[in-house]
Amino acid sequence: MLIVQKYGGTSVGNIERIRAVAERVAETKRQGNDVVVIVSAMSGETDKLIGLANQISSNAVEREMDLLLSSGERISAALTAIAINELGFKSMSFTGRQVGIITDDVHTKAKIEMITGERVRKALDKGIIPVIAGFQGITETSDVTTLGRGGSDLTAVAVAIALEADLCEIYTDVDGVYTTDPGIVPDARQLDKISYDEMLELASLGAKVFQTRSVEFAKKYGVPVVVRSSFNNNPGTLVVKEDREMEKVIVSGVAYDKNQAKITAIAVHDRPGIAAKLFNAIAGANIVVDMIVQNISSDGKSTDISFTVPETDSKKALKITKEIVAELGAKDVVLREDIAKVSIIGVGMRTHSGVAAKMFETLAKHGINIMMISTSEIKVSCIIDTKYTELAVRVLHDAFELGEGK
Repeated sequence: MLIVQKYGGTSVGNIERIRAVAERVAETKRQGNDVVVIVSAMSGETDKLIGLANQISSNAVEREMDLLLSSGERISAALTAIAINELGFKSMSFTGRQVGIITDDVHTKAKIEMITGERVRKALDKGIIPVIAGFQGITETSDVTTLGRGGSDLTAVAVAIALEADLCEIYTDVDGVYTTDPGIVPDARQLDKISYDEMLELASLGAKVFQTRSVEFAKKYGVPVVVRSSFNNNPGTLVVKEDREMEKVIVSGVAYDKNQAKITAIAVHDRPGIAAKLFNAIAGANIVVDMIVQNISSDGKSTDISFTVPETDSKKALKITKEIVAELGAKDVVLREDIAKVSIIGVGMRTHSGVAAKMFETLAKHGINIMMISTSEIKVSCIIDTKYTELAVRVLHDAFELGEGK
């Protein structure tokens, strides 16, 4: 088998952990498998580099930030290769450039366009274990780019696709995917398997075990993925295509995301093209808009437009919104950052009614006001006050009987 193994920041957090990773890789090789390793930066290293940049500038050029931040993964890759060599196996580290990971030119959140992978294939043919620095690539003009937070997951899945690997293992500091955050709900249950669609929703709604774009890649190309801990030998959670057994479970998990902000443009003239102009401008700044609610005034001449964006992009989105609606005679633009999104997810929702109603009833029963609602076939999301996030997660987890032994 050809197995791609990705190790997160906590898994390579210090020299002792890097040695443990090397031993796990070596054992996989001893079992007769070919192995390709992807590593993140050592835990805390990326934040440390960002902190250094912020000491110099609060608005550093993104091209320079990419070059700076890519160094963290290179350090991990080299140290991991050294550790594997020490165990008597041949190993070589590679940067994104050396692997041929070609991206677009959107710095700090680039998208992979292709992977040549020629040097990795040659290394595997020689019995060498390649260790690839995750999170990074290069543009067609050879500028270094990074793939956004959690980008090493994307590197791993993309490399698995390019090399036609049999399995992609995502090693992290938890045993797998849980019904919700065990830090909030102690009886949260680990899932043996989960569908790509459910995992995609969980990842996009705030669960931090697996990056969203990585799940999209895995689903598109049918790459089987296992999310498991690098601290033990537990089997983890298998992310696969949906099956009938999964459909029996109405709700599989509860997710939350505190990285949310709500912007409201008040009393905008209600005429065709207003929303298109606003959201085209925001999209042009590479800001992802999540929920959108438009309320027409009683006179039918103006409208309030509310939408949510990641809190990290809120100031930029606010500036763009103010510039656009100033031309449209809006009364005001209001930013609210003390909000969170709480969501329930499950492929079983497709065939069961009353799920949303039960969610709303549960939140209302505990005095939690809902500001905005978004639904899809397999999820319902609500925007609530941040201070009620943990309470909302606990009561919803209990209402849908997701805990151990239920």
